[in-house]
Amino acid sequence: VTTLPAAIATGKVLQVVTATRATNIQTTSTSFVTTNFSLAITPSTTSSKILLMANTTSQITGSDINLDIYRSTSSSFVSGGKSRGLIGMEPANAMNPVPIIHLDSPSTTSAITYTIYFRNNGGQTSSFLRSDVLSSFTAIEIGA
Repeated sequence: VTTLPAAIATGKVLQVVTATRATNIQTTSTSFVTTNFSLAITPSTTSSKILLMANTTSQITGSDINLDIYRSTSSSFVSGGKSRGLIGMEPANAMNPVPIIHLDSPSTTSAITYTIYFRNNGGQTSSFLRSDVLSSFTAIEIGA
């Protein structure tokens, strides 16, 4: 098959935005704090979906951490208040990859800044990102 019938809808990649970072940030907070790891994208249409993917690392002295992505246009987290990227680490001080994948439906053509936030659920020290590991954060606009 070289073409699909017209009745079959297919998504199209309209744009890709990627940010990289290798700056460590630490917290003992049990509330979400910004990592300042952000990217900005302006959707072409209100029906576009934004596929968010992050390939990051984290280290913690105990307990576990949560990650989430904050969307500037709605002043809220993309998860609707549910944490994503939950990871518990054993043994303490292990460095683990922490991937995030989320399909967002922002319903806007305004510029959006997405920022990764994190928290430590045990009140101990969590490190997000590392200076010796390059992490990436990507937004892919998918049109209908």
